[in-house]
Amino acid sequence: MTLLKLSPLALSRSRFALSPLAETVGAIISLRRARPDPWMSAWYANHQKSFDRRLRRDPFLRGLADLLSSTKWLPDVVALPPTGGMGTSLSAELEQVAAMNDAEIRAAFKVSLQHSWLEHDLRWLESSDLGRSLASAVRTVWSRHVAPDWPRRREALEREVIYRAGLLAAFGWPKALEGMSRRSRWIGADSIQFSNRPGVDRHVGDEGLQFVPVTLQGGTWLCESETAGYALVYPARRVAVEFPADGRVALERLIGRGRAELLLRLSRPGTASELAEELGLSLGTVGRHLRILRDAGLIVGVREGHKVVYRVTVRGTELGGGQVAGDLGVGCGGEDWEGL
Repeated sequence: MTLLKLSPLALSRSRFALSPLAETVGAIISLRRARPDPWMSAWYANHQKSFDRRLRRDPFLRGLADLLSSTKWLPDVVALPPTGGMGTSLSAELEQVAAMNDAEIRAAFKVSLQHSWLEHDLRWLESSDLGRSLASAVRTVWSRHVAPDWPRRREALEREVIYRAGLLAAFGWPKALEGMSRRSRWIGADSIQFSNRPGVDRHVGDEGLQFVPVTLQGGTWLCESETAGYALVYPARRVAVEFPADGRVALERLIGRGRAELLLRLSRPGTASELAEELGLSLGTVGRHLRILRDAGLIVGVREGHKVVYRVTVRGTELGGGQVAGDLGVGCGGEDWEGL
């Protein structure tokens, strides 16, 4: 069993993020394995043949796709923690890839080869300036096959984050992690099981752990870097994509009646004192609810003179299923890859 161990500070700073790079890696694997997720079948039908034609013309991309789709250890040169939170851009991620030297890229793919269930010829890695070649290959797949579908994918990923953030606000990290993958689960007071196979435990630094959803039916991988720490990539669950018809009842079950009432009330901005008076709650209770909602990225507090005025964020509006109409929106390698 391999664990990710978090200090109390690391736990408090853990957060969700998006990664266009991880989404593109997932797309390469899905297109090459010829086994699309059911909800991605239309996208697969539109792109798989042109992807195959591209592989026949591009030996570098073919070698990359073949290895990524047949290994239990994704190379760490394409398994990087995002650096921009929910607003991470592919360009920023590919800058890191392009800056890598040939030796570290070859070493990373040799490790992946050791964990592959197929034999591979790595002569496609014999050229020079591999960082730029790798970044170019990923960008090609993104622009031709992922970017046209990115709005739909991003909406699903954001709903996944909203769903998990609601669980986090109401029940804490153990509940928020429930069902992320077949093998990940909370262990004790400060650890996450990442793999059920023997391995070296990781100690997450004070920067915290990032949780990165991707639109895959299965598959998790761990991203690691000296500067950005750790990120756990996991498949977004379809349960989070559709908001229940009876949104108010579902919202109360998810984050609690008091916080749900407060979130819906914040369709109009207000101070803690105003909210306490209108809802008939103590100032201390309102303060605790506001802190939890703010930490989950559902509301934001803005100082206006001598008072703090709270407004719902875009994330809070979406969690409320459109019942909340806030006026301020703010953003809030691959060991143990599971086969799709």
